[in-house]
Amino acid sequence: MNKLYLWGIIITAFMLGATYYTVVLTKGGLNGDIVNMLAITGAVALVVITVFVVVKYVRQMQTDTAEGQLADEDWDGIGEYLNEVPKGWAIVFLLTLVWGMWYFTIGYPVNAYSQIGEYNEDVVVHNAKFEKQYANITGDRLVEMGESVFLAECKVCHGLSADGIDGKAADLNARIEAKSVKFIIENGSNNELIGMEMPMPDRNGLFNATSGALITDAEIELVSSYVADGMSGKGAEIYAGTCAACHGGDGKGMDYVAPNIVAFTPTLVSNILKHGKKGAIGQMPAFDRLNAKQKEAVGAYITSLSK
Repeated sequence: MNKLYLWGIIITAFMLGATYYTVVLTKGGLNGDIVNMLAITGAVALVVITVFVVVKYVRQMQTDTAEGQLADEDWDGIGEYLNEVPKGWAIVFLLTLVWGMWYFTIGYPVNAYSQIGEYNEDVVVHNAKFEKQYANITGDRLVEMGESVFLAECKVCHGLSADGIDGKAADLNARIEAKSVKFIIENGSNNELIGMEMPMPDRNGLFNATSGALITDAEIELVSSYVADGMSGKGAEIYAGTCAACHGGDGKGMDYVAPNIVAFTPTLVSNILKHGKKGAIGQMPAFDRLNAKQKEAVGAYITSLSK
């Protein structure tokens, strides 16, 4: 017997044996369920057909020789035979086109029922009910809700204690780190942190009003430490001349101009969750699956951590 056929039989037997072991010996059998029977039938057919097709074409590659008329053109000495498209391929291709048109128009039209569509509709209804039910929650209850959402959605990156898990995400127990301030000064920011499209320029657009020159590397280092240390230490003069015009003398930001860089606020966190954020560590995605109340709650919880 040809080795190729032997290997085909061995692989088929192995795959069918593995299927039998998984379904009958491990999972307890088909239990008379028609869905299970159809699934196993499909699996068996898939294994047999796949092995048959592979063996057929590998064997064909081993034995067939090229024949026919060569095209006039060649590419680097490599010619191409003027062979017609195999009938089987052409028929299957046409049948696929017909099936595709049938599927999208009659068999399963785009606007037809689907489980995913039903789920999405249920989510919309549930979110509306949720927002109405919890619309007036404030204070400690809002913080408690935010902690629950945080543990479900945010702890994977930020950790149970919101410390960022060894720098893989921002430490939320403090407003901002020096490396983050430095990154934003050097690269600018367009994170819609104040809820609107208000970009902060990069270092090429930041002037020190005292010196009248662009901010320098040394000044960036000083002001980054100053902001990260809670607006204390060296760098106050640089901050006053470069940053205070937008972020305010106390760093608490200005409406429609710049965000608070001293402490988190529920609005700031909510906007980060809505739009995502790019920083020194990397890109944080937007959390579209959270509704407005959940984002507000997470903002209240994170704000409470630094108090």
